[in-house]
Amino acid sequence: MRRTVVLNPVILKPFYIIPSYLILSSPQLLLHSANMVFKVSVLILFSFLFTASAVRPAPPLEGLLPNGNFEELPKAKDLKKKTVLQGKYALPKWEINGLVEYISGGPQPGGMYFAVAHGVHAVRLGNEASISQTIPVKKGSLYALTFGASRTCAQEEVLRVSVPPQTGDLPLQTLYSSNGGDTYAWGFYATSNVVKITFHNPGVQEDPACGPLLDAVAIKELFPPRPTRVNLVKNAGFEEGPHLLINSSHGVLLPPKQEDLTSPLPGWIIESLKAVKFLDSAHFNVPFGQAAVELLAGRESALAQIIRTVPKKVYAFTFSVGDAKNGCHGDMMVEAFAAKETFKVPFKSQGKGSFKTVSFKFTAIADRTRITFYSSFYHTKINDYGALCGPVVDEVKVTPVA
Repeated sequence: MRRTVVLNPVILKPFYIIPSYLILSSPQLLLHSANMVFKVSVLILFSFLFTASAVRPAPPLEGLLPNGNFEELPKAKDLKKKTVLQGKYALPKWEINGLVEYISGGPQPGGMYFAVAHGVHAVRLGNEASISQTIPVKKGSLYALTFGASRTCAQEEVLRVSVPPQTGDLPLQTLYSSNGGDTYAWGFYATSNVVKITFHNPGVQEDPACGPLLDAVAIKELFPPRPTRVNLVKNAGFEEGPHLLINSSHGVLLPPKQEDLTSPLPGWIIESLKAVKFLDSAHFNVPFGQAAVELLAGRESALAQIIRTVPKKVYAFTFSVGDAKNGCHGDMMVEAFAAKETFKVPFKSQGKGSFKTVSFKFTAIADRTRITFYSSFYHTKINDYGALCGPVVDEVKVTPVA
C-alpha cells in the first residue's frame, strides 16, 4: 500500500506560499519559484528606486545662461557692417532691442580696445539698447546673476539690470581692475516660475561707439542662512554667495546699494557708494572656509548687517582681518561699528595672506543692531597700481555675553 505524506505548506516570505505537492512532485519547481521570488523582489526594488529618484527635487540652478558667454555665433545674414546685429532674435538664445553689437575682444578700429575677460566674444549695448532672456526659476527663491561688464569709454556709463519688478543701476565709471575685466553680481527674488532678465543701457552717449560691454552671464540659486544660538550673524563666513565664473580669477564685485533682502551676498547690505568684492579660496587667501569679502574703496566701500539684539544686553563681537595674498600691501585699518561703539583694527599687510582675529564687546541699545565694516584707507596692488584692493574681513560672530 502506497503511503501518502502530507506536509504543511512551505512559506517563503515575503511573496509566495508553495504547496507541498509541488515540492514532492518536482524539485525543479522549487528552484523555479525561488527564482521568481528573487526576480519580483529585484523588480520592486528598482521600481522603488526609480520612484524615489523621480520625486527628488531638482538641483539648485547654477551656471551660465543659455549662450551666456555669447560664444554661439550669430548667422552671417544677421550681421551688418560685420558687428551690428540685425533682427530681434539675431543673437542666439537672446532677444535684442536697439543697437547691439557683437564684438571680439582686443584692439578695435579707431584705436579703441575692448576688454573681454571671460572668453572671445561679447556684446556692446548702444544708446537705449538692451538684450533679454526668459528662463524658468522657482517662485519665491533668491537668485544672483553674475556677469562680466565694463565701460568702453571714459564717459560715465551705467548698466541697468532688471528682473521685474526689481531693477538696479550699476555704475561702471570706476574700474576696479586695470584690465577692465570686472565681474559683478546682482540679486533678485523670483516672483513667478518664469522671469525675464534684461540688461539695458539707459544712457544717451555723445559718442555712439560708447556703451557698456557684457561678456558673460551666469545665475545661481541662493539659500540665505539663518542666525543661530551661537551666532546672531547670518552668513557669518560669507560662504553663501554668487556664482564664480570658471575663467575668472579676480573675484566678484557686489555693487553698491544692495539691500539685504535681495543681496547677492545673503544677509548682508552693501550700503556704500562703491562695491565690495566677494573672494573665493581657489584664487585668494581667505582666513576661514571657502569665501571672504574685500573692502576695496576705503570709506566708500562698506558692508553691513542688521541683527536681532536685546536692549542693555552685552554682546561679544568677533571677526578676522587680513589680506588676500593678492599683492595688496601697506598699513591697513578696518573700522567696525555696533550700536554706539566704534572699533578700529590696524593691520600691516605685506600681501602674503596673513590675518588676525579680534574681539570686542558692545551693549545693545535697541532690539535691532546694525554692524558695519569699512576700510579707513585706499590701497592698490604693489604690482598693479591701477587695481584697487583692501583688507579682507571674514568669520564675523556676535554672541550674547552670559
